Amino acid sequence: MGLQFRRRHALGLAMVPLAARVLSPAAARAQGGYPDRPVRLIVPFAPGGASDFAARIIQQPLGEALGQAVVIENRTGAAGNVGMEAAARAAPDGYSVFVGNVGTLAINPSVFGERLRVAPLRDFAPVGLVALTPDVLVVREDFPARSVRELVAYAKANPGKVNYGSPGSGSANRLEMELLREAAGGLDMVHVPYPAGAGQAVTALVAGDVHCEFVTLSSAFGQIQAGKLRALAVTIGQRVKALPEVPTMRESGFPDYVAGSWTGVAMPAGTPAPIIARWAALLHQVMAQPEVARRLRESGTEPEVSATPDAFATYIAEETRRWGGVVRRVGATVE
Repeated sequence: MGLQFRRRHALGLAMVPLAARVLSPAAARAQGGYPDRPVRLIVPFAPGGASDFAARIIQQPLGEALGQAVVIENRTGAAGNVGMEAAARAAPDGYSVFVGNVGTLAINPSVFGERLRVAPLRDFAPVGLVALTPDVLVVREDFPARSVRELVAYAKANPGKVNYGSPGSGSANRLEMELLREAAGGLDMVHVPYPAGAGQAVTALVAGDVHCEFVTLSSAFGQIQAGKLRALAVTIGQRVKALPEVPTMRESGFPDYVAGSWTGVAMPAGTPAPIIARWAALLHQVMAQPEVARRLRESGTEPEVSATPDAFATYIAEETRRWGGVVRRVGATVE
């Protein structure tokens, strides 16, 4: 069964409340005294990954809208679980904001099971989706395969000798490779997880420590442009403007193969509802800025904002069920 990567819960600028659009920094500070000190964005991966990429693009606009500094804190380890747990256990006062993704918020519960000490929909108050990111299958420039079919043929001719990287056992990218192995009739490949995130996985691929991997396009785009990595296919249902010459997985001989990644914002459970609503409005305000959208789109990421916090909670629940089914079907476990 193919994975459907759909754009849902979008909300255009025209529907953003007028108060959210015209709120000045001075008015923001005066609104209930919040915030009166810097706010931290907790990113559960090292710099270079899609979540960190999105966080750094919205960091300054958020700070300007809030009238306070917004500081990024990279808390890495255990496929994002270290940072996710730190964010979930933070004081629910609006000063700790979690920048999660499909792996941390929707996949890790199924992969890690009882080892995971955080239940995303119990321990977080979802705020909103902010970005959808196509994933891309990449190899190093000197790897012999120049297409997905050639990669599959090479892996079959060299059983147990092809290593593939991923941003951790619970990542969507790891599951995407498992889906390819399944769709290709079974490939004997070795998984090498990099729990610090996509940036670390891409660095390992460039260095030749692994042979191939699925990764978010925003994480690999610079290395593709530099000619150090070769993109074989994108995972969404249509080609992307940033890499128009790269075929989709469907075009590469896997008609049911459609997947992708997303990034969203949540706060610790118990955060006051007015603060959640304030941040939901801020996300609409910031993501509608042309410069923010331009910077995201230049590397293949599409700005996408949930209509409401409840809509994002529903989206996380749907994604958890969908990816949980994939985890069970392919037997994904923690190495």
